Amino acid sequence: MTRTVAIIQTRMGSTRLPGKVMKDLLGLPMIVRQMNRVKRSSLIDDIVIATTTKPADDVIVKLCSDRGWNCFRGSENDVLDRYYQAACVFDADPVVRITSDCPLIEPETTDLVIREYQKRRPHIDYACNFLPERTYPRGLDTEVFSFDALKESWEDDRNPAYREHVTQYILKNPDRFRIHGVMNDKDYSHMRWTVDTPEDFLLVQKIYGHFGSDDFSWKEALEFIRLHPELLEINRNIQQKVI
Repeated sequence: MTRTVAIIQTRMGSTRLPGKVMKDLLGLPMIVRQMNRVKRSSLIDDIVIATTTKPADDVIVKLCSDRGWNCFRGSENDVLDRYYQAACVFDADPVVRITSDCPLIEPETTDLVIREYQKRRPHIDYACNFLPERTYPRGLDTEVFSFDALKESWEDDRNPAYREHVTQYILKNPDRFRIHGVMNDKDYSHMRWTVDTPEDFLLVQKIYGHFGSDDFSWKEALEFIRLHPELLEINRNIQQKVI
């Protein structure tokens, strides 16, 4: 019997916005708001916070303990190893990869990617919602892949830069891994809903402040932005880091 386990990579270290996962968002740490949203997925069996062994991340481990969350500690830079070891411990297959800088992550969209993955197994190894091109706002990214694909990457990937970003080996080897992309019917790729800078966080604060909770859909957020297009100017000039 398979267990669909979401592994959320989380750490305090961040070059552009240190400690962002613990920043106050409407009275709770940002990672708590994100977890509340991920928990509303109907297809995820379990969730694991995968952090590092650095002392700075003790605060994340304590938060997990206080809230009864699953927690795994592993390598800071070899995030592929962190995912593989966490997947082994928590019997994850498939693995749902989500990063902790996505407080607007959408359970409906996450479930869509999982459903598309499930529907096409065993004929695919990996599914995501930013291929063959991005159509969702950046910050709703969900990846789903088999434990076998994760293990093969862990065994064969020798590129430290790829290993830091977990799934690059899969994405760079479409001849070895069968990849499926999920696209939205309308392109919202110009919207940046991830949090990597103070400007990103300010936008998220504005959206959360409007709804007063974390219980809103991405389509409701879209409508709010449609009525207030000036919000997109807050982080329009922020460039995504290049792998």
